[in-house]
Amino acid sequence: MGTVVYFTAPLSISSPQRRFGHFSKLSVSLEFLSSRSPELFFSHSTRPNLGIRLKPSSSSLMATHLQVSENAPSEELGSSSTRAIGQHDLLIVGPGVLGRLVAEKWREEYPGCQVYGQTVTTDHHEELIKLGINPSLKWTEATKKFPYVIFCAPPTRSSDYPGDLRLAALSWNGEGSFLFTSSSAPYACDDNGACDEDSPVVPIGRSPRTDVLLKAENVVLDFDGCVLRLGAHAYWLGKGIVDTRPDHILNLIHYEDAASLSIAILKKKIHKRIFLGCDNHPLSRQELMDLVNQSGKFSKKFEKFTGTDGPLGKKLNNSRTRQEIGWEPKYTSFAHFLETL
Repeated sequence: MGTVVYFTAPLSISSPQRRFGHFSKLSVSLEFLSSRSPELFFSHSTRPNLGIRLKPSSSSLMATHLQVSENAPSEELGSSSTRAIGQHDLLIVGPGVLGRLVAEKWREEYPGCQVYGQTVTTDHHEELIKLGINPSLKWTEATKKFPYVIFCAPPTRSSDYPGDLRLAALSWNGEGSFLFTSSSAPYACDDNGACDEDSPVVPIGRSPRTDVLLKAENVVLDFDGCVLRLGAHAYWLGKGIVDTRPDHILNLIHYEDAASLSIAILKKKIHKRIFLGCDNHPLSRQELMDLVNQSGKFSKKFEKFTGTDGPLGKKLNNSRTRQEIGWEPKYTSFAHFLETL
């Protein structure tokens, strides 16, 4: 997807804080997504000790991506369990950071609609209810089918990720859209070269990390759903020095923009397509940290990268997605976002 960048206490910011999500008074959340490895993209979030973290599947919101398990215990949806599914009702599998933003923006588009969230545990159900999301542990394909389904859950807590996507597909009635937020990791490019929606992907069988994503994507496409490839990274400003190469390219997109793009795709009711989410302003690790240091927004300074080997990244361009969907990001680049703080 892009990269989530967030700075946590005890860092201080010289300009007034601006709310992006649910960060507290002690933290400043720069919620950007960046494309990279699925293991980082899909990791379980915990509160960092200090620093800057670039990562789409977690943020200072402390919300986790929650995934449905086929064998998870059943939980009813309260009064909504007997309510008929409306033409704009939405099922979110994995209502974490991105899923919650999608829910918020979806209700703005369709006031009065119902948003449902399926999770692997009940840990965050109270939070979801307060956000107007009807939570459940129960797969409902036997009794409920939804016109709109978005799958935002990571594979880390799944023993059968493609199987989970299949269950989600069975919860879709085929009338609206079914969207899977995947990763740009499967693109077969690790030399900082150009890459777009139609670039070749790593062959299945070469990497377990990309295999799980590609197999899940194939399930979605077989059910006439769509795939939105995003990504992730993680770094720590608090370390000062990071032993990784500075010229690796990152591709960013703000969480809000990832949510708005997801909704734009859902509303188009397009079937069996692969889209790409990025801001079209790729940066090297060094360039990104230079922007952070030069912004004057933070008291902590990053020192340097010391690595000299390892794979490079890819320069993503999603012009085709933008033209086809009719979408543009709110935050046109990471530099633009820093200016808004």
